[in-house]
Amino acid sequence: MRSILLIAVFALTMIPAYAHLGSLFGIVHNGNTQMPLQDVTVVLKGTGRVAQTNVLGQYQFDNLAAAEYIVEFSHLSFKKRSITVQIKDDERMVLRTDLMTSQIELGEVTISSLEPHDHQLISGVDIKLRPINNSQEVLRMVPGLFIGQHAGGGKAEQIFLRGFDLDHGTDINLTVDGMPVNMVSHAHGQGYADLHFVIPEMIKAVDFKKGPYHADKGNFTTAGWVNLKTQDALEQSFVKLEAGQFDTFRAVAGIDLLGQKGRDRNQNAYLASEYSFSNSYFDHPQHFNRVNVMGKYHGHLTDNTVLTLTGSTFWSRWDASGQIPDRAYESGMIGFFGAIDPTEGGSTSRTNFNAETATVTSRNFVIKNQVFYSHYDFELFSNFTFFLEDPINGDQIRQKESRDLMGYNGSISQQHKVGSTQWTTTLGAQFRQDFVHHIGLAHTKNRNSILERYKYGNINEMNAALYLDEQIQVTNRLAINAGLRYDYFNNQYTDLLEDPSVRKSASEGILSPKLNFYYTFNPKLQLFLNTGKGFHSNDTRVVVAQNGRQILPAAYGSDLGLVVKPFPKMILNASLWYLWMAQEFVYVGDAGVVEPGGKTRRQGIDLSIRYQILKSLYADVDLSTAKPRALSAEAGSNYLPLAPIFTSTGGLSLQMKNGLTGSVRYRYMAQRPANDDYSVKAIGYFVNDLQLNKQWDRYTVGLSIQNLFNTKWKETQFDTESRLKNEAEPVSEIHFTPGTPFFAKVSVMYHF
Repeated sequence: MRSILLIAVFALTMIPAYAHLGSLFGIVHNGNTQMPLQDVTVVLKGTGRVAQTNVLGQYQFDNLAAAEYIVEFSHLSFKKRSITVQIKDDERMVLRTDLMTSQIELGEVTISSLEPHDHQLISGVDIKLRPINNSQEVLRMVPGLFIGQHAGGGKAEQIFLRGFDLDHGTDINLTVDGMPVNMVSHAHGQGYADLHFVIPEMIKAVDFKKGPYHADKGNFTTAGWVNLKTQDALEQSFVKLEAGQFDTFRAVAGIDLLGQKGRDRNQNAYLASEYSFSNSYFDHPQHFNRVNVMGKYHGHLTDNTVLTLTGSTFWSRWDASGQIPDRAYESGMIGFFGAIDPTEGGSTSRTNFNAETATVTSRNFVIKNQVFYSHYDFELFSNFTFFLEDPINGDQIRQKESRDLMGYNGSISQQHKVGSTQWTTTLGAQFRQDFVHHIGLAHTKNRNSILERYKYGNINEMNAALYLDEQIQVTNRLAINAGLRYDYFNNQYTDLLEDPSVRKSASEGILSPKLNFYYTFNPKLQLFLNTGKGFHSNDTRVVVAQNGRQILPAAYGSDLGLVVKPFPKMILNASLWYLWMAQEFVYVGDAGVVEPGGKTRRQGIDLSIRYQILKSLYADVDLSTAKPRALSAEAGSNYLPLAPIFTSTGGLSLQMKNGLTGSVRYRYMAQRPANDDYSVKAIGYFVNDLQLNKQWDRYTVGLSIQNLFNTKWKETQFDTESRLKNEAEPVSEIHFTPGTPFFAKVSVMYHF
């Protein structure tokens, strides 16, 4: 009884102490666009209190004694700003702050436990320093990620990361503004991800994470995920013209539709468009055409709710020279840039609508809702084996589909305290529905005659998911992130080659836990341990064939690493990683057959370094090693074909106050096995690129050079069995697509 009385007396004495305390509520904006800035670090100097702005650029400090305070704001690529405020008893002070863009100063970057950086800090530095040359360059922002084109400029690139030949996206989750890019049960390959509908100049940021460690990332998140964020507003309208070798032309424009009057009303809208043409460097002209149109609106519905609407449409058509066998080039039958079947090529289109709202309630709940819809068409003609199967007509195939994709992403989160521990709890729901019409694989001739249909049908695939994520700030040094995700799939396939047509279905679910630890010793050193389970789904045609068994193969991963600033102007990120994948069944779209994949294990080391050498000169280097192995095969025959084992990228970037910017870069992929016993090798390459830009008040002139030293290199390589027209027997050897030779392009941009 006495203890209860003491507690009551203590509580009563504390009430008047808190009753007279004040508070500070603030909003931070980009001074150029008046858009709210998220993730700005706000420090109340001398108190040890730190906050970060939310999706509306808001922050708040409560229970402040009446006094004068210095509030310090910092955000990557914005000028630091300090403001002195006077807090009074029983008053809530409201502070609006604009931050202006500036050159990146790595010396000002600190490592904080408030929001664990991991790779995100590296990403933020890179996107501000490196000029983006084209849409495929965007993926190269991810340290250790390589891409290769092997069927003309319109087909999605082949992706390599962390000991994976990811094909076109099977084990990496790609999104744009949260809208999925990967196509499930695609005519060409599972997870096919074509980013060419993104206009490079409209990209604001590249967020990524390696490994399956985030609860809000689901299907295909095994090697990692990448989310491209497009601009919410244009600082200036612009028109840009480009011209280069090989009949290469490009025009792009971005128009601010509302101007300053719109910004005064917290509204922004713009329209952007792009047209590209190139015959490329192949002996047979590529006749590549691409058109992109994009519009975006971002504005406040209320003081606490923002609405973002994005619409875009994209169309592309091209001819391709395809992959050529070593023997054809080495015998002089064709040149290095020649073709065996010059009738390859294709066309594709995608139209998107994306609507997003974000609301911050009076009780500090953050509610996000997103709905999206895409209509997608795809047609691709390829010939990998030439005359192996059909000595008369050749082996050309057509892969075709028409798709309607729709879905929803939603979440509700809140920050709260339990004693001195701060929690952020997020509950999310996601839904995706794909209707794929007349998806097929057929034997064709000269892109106009169907000789035989191998596969032909309709797909209905649904994926629904729930997830719970807890971000726990245990102390000012220790942060813990725990998550749990559940995904449910329902797959239906109607075989239209059967008479009458036959529909089969199957369903399955998977639970994916995540647990991550971040310990920040000081503003210069943070250790992290990431663990988690992920998965990639399999093609519906595999799922129904397996009656739903083993159709969601799990992946278990872990990263142990650090983020450190060994010197004031250097940031280093290093990690040891491991990934184990369960049995899977793979649908080979080029052959229309199912192959067992087996269990695999990958482990390696990643190292990223960013260094500011001088005020305007920056250096970067990324090193990645991997040891990928099949666990069901004997040693010596357990290599994973085409999986990279060592890669490195790096370069120098220049950002001068007089408007001169640029970069010189390299990328290196070491030799790697092309088959499971390493008896056939995919030869490595080392290629350099250069880019320079000079900006005046209204004009920017640029020069871009790919393959600066005109290196002869093979961009993609496959160990394939094929037969040429006059060969009696087939031959198995490397088939390759030649890499870009020296390629120069100039550009002129006008700002208004």
